[in-house]
Amino acid sequence: MLSRRSVRVKAMQLLYALDRDEALKGREVLKSYDDKIEHSYELFLFNLFIIEQVTQFSSNDLKKRRAKHLPSDYDKLFTDKLYSNDLIQDMVSNRDLQKKYKSLKFEECYNKEYTQKIYEEFAKKEEYKSFITEDNSKEDTLEILLELYRFCRQHEYFNEMLEDVYYNWYDDKSLVVGAVKKYLKELPTENKKLFAEFLPEDETVQEFGKTLLRNTINQKDELMEHIIPVLENWDHERLAIVDTLLLQLAVCEMLNFPTIPAKVSLNEYVELGKQYSTIKSKEFINGVLDKLMKDLESQGKMNKEGRGLIG
Repeated sequence: MLSRRSVRVKAMQLLYALDRDEALKGREVLKSYDDKIEHSYELFLFNLFIIEQVTQFSSNDLKKRRAKHLPSDYDKLFTDKLYSNDLIQDMVSNRDLQKKYKSLKFEECYNKEYTQKIYEEFAKKEEYKSFITEDNSKEDTLEILLELYRFCRQHEYFNEMLEDVYYNWYDDKSLVVGAVKKYLKELPTENKKLFAEFLPEDETVQEFGKTLLRNTINQKDELMEHIIPVLENWDHERLAIVDTLLLQLAVCEMLNFPTIPAKVSLNEYVELGKQYSTIKSKEFINGVLDKLMKDLESQGKMNKEGRGLIG
């Protein structure tokens, strides 16, 4: 579920914390990395949980409409199929998934009033009204659930709930959204452990991410020996902290991961500089890393496997 870019971000954030807190130790940072990875997976599950909770309000909606003394034609046609459909019920009836929700105490984390408000506003949309009044295929049901999820992601209450519980929502949002969509598209399924298949892969989070973080911490002085001579007129002690950390991570990656093309590493950290640092960081990091890449190559210090992995 997690990409190399996402674990690079987590490594950068943890290195920033290590730089800011003198009492923090490297081993504590590595433990925090494992926690961050677990939180990303929990965030995926929390998204599924909130979708369930929002759809469940269609059952309450049905009861209210049935209790009316003068129901409208729409009231008479209304059903709770946003909740009672096979896709949502596959999740609701999945004991393993529900047990996982319970272990993570999601019931205590979400705001019931917020989810009700989200449902009530979504229920006014023409797409939902059409779904209610028409016969629906599995594809139609999937589309309305994806539309509901799109609506949720644009709603301040949904984002507030997620940010209150998981501070990594902003960083992991695109990956989590992709995972949720993929999961919904697989429903209904006989594989009741399908949700577990979205656990982040060890190759990405351990072999790459954790190794990158550990090596950057342990090799800090050596990495700066490569970086400082390339800075020319820049005083490294006055650089933006994030820029310095991104340079350290990039050089560490170039030196320690032979299967990752150096140009890929350069481009990735330039983009992270653009996203997480100053306006000028993109050009600065690009210039420094381009020169570093050429210097390391000329010195024979980048042992890349395969053709075309340097530039």
